[in-house]
Amino acid sequence: MEPFLASLIWLFPYFGAILMAILYISGVRKEWPYAITTTTSLFVAAVIATVVGIHVLKTGKPILDVHHWIPWINVNVSTYIDGLSAIMTMLVSWLSFLIGVYSVEYMKGDWGYPRYFFFFAFFVGSMLLVVSAENLLLLFIGWEGTGLASYALIGHWYTDEEEYWVGVPGRKALGLPMYFEPSHSGLRAIMFTRFGDIGMLIGMAVLYHLTGTLSIRGIASAAGGWSGALAAKGMLTLVLFLLTLGAFAKSAQFPFHEWLVTAMTGPTPVSALIHAATMVKAGIYFVLRFAPIIFTGALLSGSHLAILQAREYFLIVAGIGAVTAFILATMALVSNEFKLILAFSTASQIGYMFLAAGAAGAIIEEANRYLFASGIAASLAHLMSHAIFKAALFLISGWALHVAHSRFIDKMGDYAKYMKVTAISMWLAGLSLAGIPPLSGFFSKELTLKAAEDAGLTWVYILGAVTALLTAAYTTRLIIRVFHMPPYEPPEHKPHEAPPLMLVPYTILALAALTFGLAWNYMGRVLSRASELTLALSSPASLAVHLTSHVAMVLGGALTTIGIVIALYLVWHVNFRELIKKSVAARITFNFLFDRWYINSIIYLLFVVGFIGVSYMLWAVDFGIDWFYHIGLVVFAGVASLATRALHRGRPEYYNAMYLALTALGLLLFVLEWLR
Repeated sequence: MEPFLASLIWLFPYFGAILMAILYISGVRKEWPYAITTTTSLFVAAVIATVVGIHVLKTGKPILDVHHWIPWINVNVSTYIDGLSAIMTMLVSWLSFLIGVYSVEYMKGDWGYPRYFFFFAFFVGSMLLVVSAENLLLLFIGWEGTGLASYALIGHWYTDEEEYWVGVPGRKALGLPMYFEPSHSGLRAIMFTRFGDIGMLIGMAVLYHLTGTLSIRGIASAAGGWSGALAAKGMLTLVLFLLTLGAFAKSAQFPFHEWLVTAMTGPTPVSALIHAATMVKAGIYFVLRFAPIIFTGALLSGSHLAILQAREYFLIVAGIGAVTAFILATMALVSNEFKLILAFSTASQIGYMFLAAGAAGAIIEEANRYLFASGIAASLAHLMSHAIFKAALFLISGWALHVAHSRFIDKMGDYAKYMKVTAISMWLAGLSLAGIPPLSGFFSKELTLKAAEDAGLTWVYILGAVTALLTAAYTTRLIIRVFHMPPYEPPEHKPHEAPPLMLVPYTILALAALTFGLAWNYMGRVLSRASELTLALSSPASLAVHLTSHVAMVLGGALTTIGIVIALYLVWHVNFRELIKKSVAARITFNFLFDRWYINSIIYLLFVVGFIGVSYMLWAVDFGIDWFYHIGLVVFAGVASLATRALHRGRPEYYNAMYLALTALGLLLFVLEWLR
């Protein structure tokens, strides 16, 4: 196979974006050229990614395409497709294509139609570059490309009409607004993720300094050396954390999750794209790319310190993932916005992926390579599973919001009577999210928990298991509220089934969640093969699920079932509005969860209000110094004049010396003022 095909995977979406820019500059304003250009470029990229991916998985030989670029720092335009990249490129390209097809109908008549599709294609191209880049510089270009595109797409409706907001208008927590406009949300996305990118750049610079290369393969081959060198100075954990800080921010892990939950101001296909195929998945991909390098490097270093510090890093990853999964799941329990519930769910489920990746490296031993590979493969499995069912859920939500003319689920209801195919799709995708067999979400979620169990991380496992119960509860509540209960408020328009261009993509995705679950033995072998062919992993993994022998998995299934039963009872039999009015404890709990644990307000108080206060304080100090300086000159001149007169009358012998001293001081003050 020709290596250049690997580079075409990410180049084709970029070509599509460039062509759309040319069309717009040429004065083309009709919608169909932009729709056709985007979907065609994404379809071609998906076909090429499939051909290349299957070739890699079958032959067992990674593909490398190299073109010279910046020789003086040893950087090339290099595309590298191994097992991990093969799965990621196929997943990203096909999901993006289906979301693009959905967008053609969803965005019809929108005043920013050309701009939307330009940034859509640019977004996908950047993500495909991230998952196929062979060196860190090229990866970082794609990384920042996704950030730029997300800013434009989240803030697509930058005119900030209230219908595009996220949050309840007028609601405040700790005195700060909890509702966000598109322009504000786009800025939040860029600011939150850029903070993490600073750490990532520092980590990249350290690795370049130690290895002399930005090639990921080169860094992997020298992992034993730089791991040992950093560990000897007690800095390995810190550098690894900084290196992946951008990944935590990109994947909306605590405390960076706040940008993601307000990113719902963008068009719904953008939400599906960010949450399922791009942006947030870039972070966990980066961790999965470097986790095997870190694990292998610690072993090859021959240093006990390197093993201890690498283990510390993996425990931090697992801990952050578990905490994020739990916290965001509790927020989803009380939210009343369709897309916002799904947003909380995304950060929570990505927490599972970090949990599995971190737990995989909690025991760094040569004998543990098999379990490590299984944990990494489990994280990849949940990434794939989540991408499919979450894309379906977001696309369904787009139609539900359109029908209700509202983002609030209280204004939706009984949709199953009018939209049977959509309801079936919602149940399939929702039950996969909840972790019900035989859907794919059940297998991938339980495998992530198994990674924590195998590593002996009891508290991480408990948080993950409780999150499974909460996930089942809020998913059931959402489906019943929207599709099977009458709305609290009469609908303005009669619901009806979505048009084919919107209906077909999310139906395909929902069926894929079921199909991949039914064929999990085959999918497990594919993902195990991918892990065996991943850079620095080189170990087969087992993703088989044996319910009869895995007690913890039975426990997870039982918790999920309990969550569904509790949710069904509460939704049908408890009037939460009345309960919150009557019970102080219920009201306090509700407000705490509804206002997102006050984390957003605390962040704003510390970093926004706090910095504004500091800057005002510094301005006041500067103003005081400035005032004192200028007034002091006038006062000093007056005093000097009086002093010289008095001295001239009474003590003439001191006059000349005093006069010269005052003159010199006056000249000095003049020079300082001039320089200022």
